[in-house]
Amino acid sequence: MGRKNLRAILSFGLLLVVAGALLAQDAPEQGAAQKSAKTFVVNGKTVDAQVVDIDGRSYVDVDSLTQIALITNGSITVEPNRIVMTIPAPASNTAVTPPGTAAATAPANTMPPPAVQGLSKEFVTVAIGDLAEMREWRGAIATMITYGLAVSESWASGYHDRAQDSLTQATLTAATDDDRQALGLLQNEFNILAQWSSDALAQRQALNGAKTIDPNSLQNDQTLAKINTCGEFLSSMLLSGMFSDNASCH
Repeated sequence: MGRKNLRAILSFGLLLVVAGALLAQDAPEQGAAQKSAKTFVVNGKTVDAQVVDIDGRSYVDVDSLTQIALITNGSITVEPNRIVMTIPAPASNTAVTPPGTAAATAPANTMPPPAVQGLSKEFVTVAIGDLAEMREWRGAIATMITYGLAVSESWASGYHDRAQDSLTQATLTAATDDDRQALGLLQNEFNILAQWSSDALAQRQALNGAKTIDPNSLQNDQTLAKINTCGEFLSSMLLSGMFSDNASCH
C-alpha cells in the first residue's frame, strides 16, 4: 500500500471519530433529565415551576411545592431528614359521587325543628299593652268605690272591651311555648279582674255603701290584692323575656 493511500485512510478515520463525538454530544444520555414543555396548574392557578421528564415520568422541584402550599392555604416544612407538606381538606360534608354513578338521594330530615324558647318580642309588646288596659280598668273601678261615683253600665263595659281586644291581640301573637304559657296567666288576670269589676258594679247599683263607698273597703279586699300582685308579677316576667309562674295568677 502506498503512502498516499495510507494517508487518505487515516484522514477519513479521523473524520469519522470527530463526527461521532459531535453526535454523542447532541444525543441525550440514557436516563438523563429533559426539560418539559408542560405547565403545572393547581386549583386553577399556574405554578411557576419547572417540570422535568426523567425516564418518561414528570417531576417538580421541592421549591415549587411552596407555591402549591400557598395556593391551597397549606404549608411546607423542609427538615434535615424529611419534607412535610400539609394541604387542608375542603370544608364540606357533601359526599363525592364517583364518576359515572348516580348521586344518592340523601334521606329527608324527619326530625322536627327545636322549639323556640323564651317570650317573643311581639307578644311581650302586646301583653304589656293589655296589662296597661287592665290597670286602667282596675283604677277606674277603685276610684268609683273610693269616691262613691255614679257610673253607667256602658262606662264600665268600655274598659272591659278595650282590655278584651288587647287580650285577643296577644292570643294572635303568641308564637312560642313561653308565649302560650304566659298568655294563660294573662287570661287568668283578665277573668279575675272582670269578675271583681262586675261584683263592684252590682254592689254599687244595689247601693251597698259598705263595699262601694267606704275607701277602707279596698284595703281589705283580698281579690283586689290578688289582682295587684298578679299584675306586678306579669309585668316583671314579661320584661325578663322568659316565662315563670306565680300562684297569685291562678
